[in-house]
Amino acid sequence: MPLMTEPKLISGNANRTLSRAIARRMSMHRGMNVDLVDARVERFNDQEVYVEVYENVRGEDMFIVQSTSNPSNDNLMELLIITDALRRSSAGRITAVIPYFGYARQDRRTRARTPISAKLVANLIATAGVDRVLTLDLHAAQIQGFFDMPVDNLYASPIFSLDIKHHFADRIEDLMVVSPDVGGVGRARELAKRINAPLAIVDKRREKPGEIAEMTVIGDVTGKTCIIVDDICDTAGTLCKAAEVLIDAGAAEVHSYITHGVLSGPAIERIENSVMKSLVITDSIEPSAAVRAASRIRIVPTAPLFAQAIINTWSGTSVSSLFETETLTPIYEGLYSAG
Repeated sequence: MPLMTEPKLISGNANRTLSRAIARRMSMHRGMNVDLVDARVERFNDQEVYVEVYENVRGEDMFIVQSTSNPSNDNLMELLIITDALRRSSAGRITAVIPYFGYARQDRRTRARTPISAKLVANLIATAGVDRVLTLDLHAAQIQGFFDMPVDNLYASPIFSLDIKHHFADRIEDLMVVSPDVGGVGRARELAKRINAPLAIVDKRREKPGEIAEMTVIGDVTGKTCIIVDDICDTAGTLCKAAEVLIDAGAAEVHSYITHGVLSGPAIERIENSVMKSLVITDSIEPSAAVRAASRIRIVPTAPLFAQAIINTWSGTSVSSLFETETLTPIYEGLYSAG
């Protein structure tokens, strides 16, 4: 692998806006000249994925930017076929930058005769020839163990803490971080620690999959500005219901910070009609026109985070340093005031 060359980025079609933003951010760093590798990622008439790389990548440190979001199967196949094209072109090292790792919710067998699809996807990525993975807020941390290769799992909580301190500076003492379920307590506790806020939990019981029988608030939210934090918002049913339960329990306002805005089906309509004041998501998934037009949804960029993580991976420096708010503050200084 040449040590003096710059990292090279190639993008699938899942989120080219983010890919271009990452390239721009990397070009701002130490005079780098980073652009997306010239390539075709197209479909034949029968929807087979076809990839052709027009630049020499022999011995290069390649980074494929591709979320496996909707349509998950198409985007996953693009990632695998781009990897195969690079491997057969003698790329030196291939890193899959997967801002949103699809199939992550199928990380265990929930009942008899069901798959562990996240493990299958990990096997496919490894077999295609990926050398390491860079992703954001895996639904379950143990998915890192599904790979027999290095996996860097970045976190959105440092970005969210900067955003919260910026937008709620005048009432930071009134904030309370809320986990929408018991499984997300660790993620909520991490954000609460960063902004020095108390923690509450919305405990939910299900009678059957997809149907919530009861929700109970654990903790006193009276008069508090509640911040719900979670990794994925799909149809927004649970999120909007949790917001209603918090308001009924005496909360003054409810805002939500969700890493991956899947936002399928009736999600946007539910959010716009809910008691939530705002929903903040990242651009790990390409926002649709409807998401961008929604009055209560705000998008924070991940390009600065991923650009720095790619540079650190390429240069052999620490990626875990990006877990700290203090490290991200100068990276995001154009968006948020210090402190």
